[in-house]
Amino acid sequence: MTAPYSSHIRQARAVRLGPRSLAALALVSAVGGAAFFWPFLAPPTSQIAAHAQDAPWLFAALLVLLVAVVAATISESGLGPKAVAMLGVLAATGAALRPIGAGTAGIEPMFFLMVLSGRVLGPGFGFVLGAVTMFASALLTGGVGPWMPFQMLAMGWFTMGAGLLPGPDRLRGRPELLLLAAYGFLAAFAYGTIMNLAGWPFMSALASNVAFDPDATVPANLARFLAYCLATSLGWDLGRAVVTVVLTLFLGPAVLKALRRATRRAAFETPVTFDAPAE
Repeated sequence: MTAPYSSHIRQARAVRLGPRSLAALALVSAVGGAAFFWPFLAPPTSQIAAHAQDAPWLFAALLVLLVAVVAATISESGLGPKAVAMLGVLAATGAALRPIGAGTAGIEPMFFLMVLSGRVLGPGFGFVLGAVTMFASALLTGGVGPWMPFQMLAMGWFTMGAGLLPGPDRLRGRPELLLLAAYGFLAAFAYGTIMNLAGWPFMSALASNVAFDPDATVPANLARFLAYCLATSLGWDLGRAVVTVVLTLFLGPAVLKALRRATRRAAFETPVTFDAPAE
């Protein structure tokens, strides 16, 4: 009996992260990390909370950096028309999948497609795909707002992480599906948790015992944040994680096979040459 996947298949590199792209990605990740985690980085005496109304400007700056990293990645890698077409098809599919379960217990089938695409096409393509898909879905659903740059960055990280999982050239079949399902489960919770950080610091006006308190210590705010996540998003994140696992295990083999066949036919890494005309 032959194996379901050939052991010599290499992970595609439709977008390669060169030095300039890596530097831009590191910059946007550092800024995004600071914007996400500032409630736990700033001391209680900090005046950052007094500038909460300036948050939309920070989000806008983050969006500019996201666009810059995507542009740098594409320009440095020499993204060809076949890779652009692949990016467009997958981003459009992901954007169309997102509204299917919107508002229903975290049923978001887009996440499993991002995991499998990042796995097959690599971390560079994965980051670009995640950010572009979230941008397209925001336009499609009317979800454009100050939270959108954070969604783009978090989804870029989520999809890129799938491309960084070990064993892309050797791990195939059920072990690979189990690895992807486990990653999707954990990453779905991580995505929901980190996105909670985008809005949690700005709900202090509610005077709730789970709201951010700029005068409290870091451990106290951490306890408040965990209580906030348990009270508001645990069920949603669990639904997203379970849907991602189920779709990965049941549809994963067919989707992985289709993606790998498409990348082999596209031959992203094959240089384009032009033969001299016959005389």
